[in-house]
Amino acid sequence: MNVLTTAFEDLAPLHRPIMVLALRGLFDIAEVATDAIDTLADDRVAPIVASIDPDPFFDFTQERPQVVLDDAEIRQVVWPENEFRVARFPGKAHDLVLLSGVEPHLRYGTFADAIIEVARQLQCEVVVTVGAAPEAVPHTRPSQVVGSSTNDGLVRALGLSRPQYQGVTGLVGVLQERLDRAGIPAVSLRVGVPHYLGNAKHPQSSAALLRHLEHVLGVPTGHAELTEDSMRWRSLHDEAVAEDDHASAYVTMLEHEYDRRMEAELPSGDDLAAEFEKFLREQRDDD
Repeated sequence: MNVLTTAFEDLAPLHRPIMVLALRGLFDIAEVATDAIDTLADDRVAPIVASIDPDPFFDFTQERPQVVLDDAEIRQVVWPENEFRVARFPGKAHDLVLLSGVEPHLRYGTFADAIIEVARQLQCEVVVTVGAAPEAVPHTRPSQVVGSSTNDGLVRALGLSRPQYQGVTGLVGVLQERLDRAGIPAVSLRVGVPHYLGNAKHPQSSAALLRHLEHVLGVPTGHAELTEDSMRWRSLHDEAVAEDDHASAYVTMLEHEYDRRMEAELPSGDDLAAEFEKFLREQRDDD
């Protein structure tokens, strides 16, 4: 069964593309990561070049399709979408292949293989997965982005850790393992979101992911577009916490702990970008 539809034939060559993807689901609390990718694609010409058929991958009692009326008031059924877009950045280091989609319920291996097929056909140099997880961090401090990779070159270049997690996983965990076996360099980025906010929007964390990507990839990500939303949601979070004495005390404790545990500053954006490009040059030389 062919689950992948592509439109690569008339696509002009991409400039040293990097794939960046986020999937709404287990590792995207409050849709922070998918909101980041959507922001990256906003206000840009980003045509769809491939899509994954939803039918084999979803339990539609959990991820139900929606009926909508279009501009002509014709009823249409909207299914969960996993569509790949390309964003070109003339004069910059890389073009991007973007996927902001929905984590499947079924057939993780087949779904991961479809993503890898797109990465191969478009000759992506690296695949970057971005996610968001609830953590014991205060909403009053900058959101922190951490990264991991099984690729020794990327670990050294970007100061990443090697994955240590053991336990149940989602599509991203399966994809990272298959990318490793396929010999495609991969990075996993995750931003921490204050767990006490539940599923409330947290654009500050989305902006942190985009800033990190911009530093490393050298392309504009539009993170400044989230400034107004970040300020509005920060105000709403402040008000909610202020109404509860226990919550206020808890956030104060988290602030002290956050400040105490702050590690040494990350390398500058210029240093990160330079080391990343050095790694890619070495990869091309090896090839």
